[in-house]
Amino acid sequence: MSHNRSRPRSTSNRLAAASLAIAACVCVGAPTADATATDTEPVVSRGVSIPAFYTPPTQLPSANGALVRHEPLSLGLSLPGLDGRPLPGTATRLMYKSTGSDGRAVAVTGAYIEPSAKWDGDGPRPLVAVASGTMGQGDQCAPSFALQHPLTISGQTLSLAYDNLAIYRLLATGAAVVVTDYVGLGATDRLHTYVNRLDEGHALLDAVRAARALPGTSLTSGSRIGLYGYSEGGGATASAAELQPVYAPDVPLAGTYAGAPPADLTAVMKGIDGSVLAAALSWAINGFDQAYPDMRDVTEANINDAGRKALADTSTMCIGEALTRYGFARSSDWTTSGKSVADIIAAEPRAQAVLDKQRIGSLKPAGPVRVATGVQDDIVPHAQARQLVVDWCRKSANVTYTAVDLPNLGDKLLTNHLAPLITDQGTAISWLTDRLKGKPTTSNCWTMPFQR
Repeated sequence: MSHNRSRPRSTSNRLAAASLAIAACVCVGAPTADATATDTEPVVSRGVSIPAFYTPPTQLPSANGALVRHEPLSLGLSLPGLDGRPLPGTATRLMYKSTGSDGRAVAVTGAYIEPSAKWDGDGPRPLVAVASGTMGQGDQCAPSFALQHPLTISGQTLSLAYDNLAIYRLLATGAAVVVTDYVGLGATDRLHTYVNRLDEGHALLDAVRAARALPGTSLTSGSRIGLYGYSEGGGATASAAELQPVYAPDVPLAGTYAGAPPADLTAVMKGIDGSVLAAALSWAINGFDQAYPDMRDVTEANINDAGRKALADTSTMCIGEALTRYGFARSSDWTTSGKSVADIIAAEPRAQAVLDKQRIGSLKPAGPVRVATGVQDDIVPHAQARQLVVDWCRKSANVTYTAVDLPNLGDKLLTNHLAPLITDQGTAISWLTDRLKGKPTTSNCWTMPFQR
């Protein structure tokens, strides 16, 4: 199965070709930035037709965040307002230019929502860039697609837009929201580069630029900017906060919420291996194989037929079917040696170097940041998220750390990871709203010796 997605094709055709290559660009490198469809055959991913909007053009603008195209987007959950404006707002589907981890131009999709609610804070309406949690790797899993289709069931796929709750709560404050689909999640020319900190940080910051370039919004040059994300999204916001001073100095950050950030992927791989979310390990391998030849070489040398099948199969899945079909899978069953993927990477300096470059915490984040992590989280392990805070505190960053202390709700079941998302969400949004209103906050780094 070739994952060079410059030629759209049906899922059945893709899976039929699986024996020709190792999954997720194990044998085929990522396409160049101007790759696009060369025929009119629509992309069909697990029975879901992907709108032609998501196929990038052959040429992209030069500026990061420049709009490629936009069109109205119908929200799947919307109500008529008393003043005639829809609730929670009016949405626009976006495609914009970003820069991938390889330094090349890449098209990214997403959505902007102009809220119907009034902003009651000082200054113009602010903007929150939302980085979604894990949705999957198939194009039908894209967060912007999920805004239109909150529940997607095709008989072959299952996608639930669980982050829409946070998006709607943010809109209720009167803040505008822009959502990124990340690199390759939605855009049909490549695979989603799952938990790639550079791709995700760039895509999130460029989503802000795209929203500000969109005509007809209430945003101004003085609109404060906030970032919001949990899990994969927490890693994206944490990365963006670190990258902003150099990559996007024109995008000043009033505040960043990074919930359960996967800051150390070596630790995270061990956490998800054998868990109900084991498919996420294959999504990471797929994405890194596409972006980094050294990782691809290691995969080629160590994966067995079962592993190739799993990588190919999961590459078009959303989280719903991934949980049911690959829950509690162990990567040791996918390798020729019977060793886990984490152990293989640890023994391969080239592959370990790829993951080391993904480490979040080596740079000082811009603006105030709030990090929350569940002390029982064993999927995105608590210890590595806490270590991120320690690393930032040593750089004199303005960090508010919250250890969400809940009972153990079951090992490897995802419950210990999801519970803090739900219980802390209101506090996270309130904290971020205060930053958008210009209220100051001070670091609680001094409490770290006393917090779990």
